[in-house]
Amino acid sequence: MKHWIEAARVRTLPLSVSGIIVGSFYALSRPTDEVLTPTAVFNWTTFGLLLLTTIGLQILSNFANDYGDGIKGTDNQDRVGPKRAIQSGVISPPAMKRGIVITTFLTFLSAVALIYNAFQFKYFYYSLVFLILGIMAISSAIRYTVGKNAYGYKGYGDVFVFVFFGLVSTFGSYFMFAKELNWLLFLPSITIGFLSVGVLNLNNMRDEESDRKAGKNTLVVQKGGEWAKKYHYFLIITAMILAVVFAILNNFHFDQYLFLAAYFPLISHLMTVKRNRNPKLLDPELKKLALSTFFLSILLAMSVIFFISDVIANVFLGGR
Repeated sequence: MKHWIEAARVRTLPLSVSGIIVGSFYALSRPTDEVLTPTAVFNWTTFGLLLLTTIGLQILSNFANDYGDGIKGTDNQDRVGPKRAIQSGVISPPAMKRGIVITTFLTFLSAVALIYNAFQFKYFYYSLVFLILGIMAISSAIRYTVGKNAYGYKGYGDVFVFVFFGLVSTFGSYFMFAKELNWLLFLPSITIGFLSVGVLNLNNMRDEESDRKAGKNTLVVQKGGEWAKKYHYFLIITAMILAVVFAILNNFHFDQYLFLAAYFPLISHLMTVKRNRNPKLLDPELKKLALSTFFLSILLAMSVIFFISDVIANVFLGGR
């Protein structure tokens, strides 16, 4: 059990649910009547199933990456960071393959339960779209490193992370509650997506040397380390700017800019990347960036529902 927990890479899970938190609590913040009560469309069961399904997808992706990189020999003595399960021999390839099958089945069941709970039989076409998205997400999580045409070996991993852990995670979770499009939510969706891609890019910067030897042609391997640094600055800085634009367009009060506290570790991270001359030393920054993204999502979620305290004061305390 210890080895399977390690293979699931628990430290990656907070990052994976960041978009879910922002999208869900943005749905909670939407007014439905004159007294601005929290929206009735928010459902805690749906929220729980969203978290469960997303965590299942992340664990599935981690198992598949362990298996794909392990049998291809990409995880070898040149790789920096914690040894993976197949690489260290604590889990055999056949056992990991069975783990992937079981996790796929459980994640699919969770996704079906989520879709039913969110739409039931009232919104058939919505259910169909999200079922297709769920199948695509499961397939993409596996095919990142598994198979002859693994897209992670061709530099397309950034697209997968941005779409599923940014746009689909944030915007999709909101849609499951509200059953409507809210174009302003694309801004935090892109923010979370870019920060998540930043984590992947940082990982690829760290592993550039070993990936090149193993034939894993990530964007970093294709474009080079200096390009990857500039790309990284673009991802993080643009994400920070878009979150502020989102706040401005939503007419945040000054006390709702609490999420800016997450910018301090992000700025510190950018300074560390700028000074770095040995990509292998960037390994600790992976945890810093992932937790900073999760921290930002929590604070941003708190910011969008901050007005609830004012509602309570107005309704129950006569505005005092």
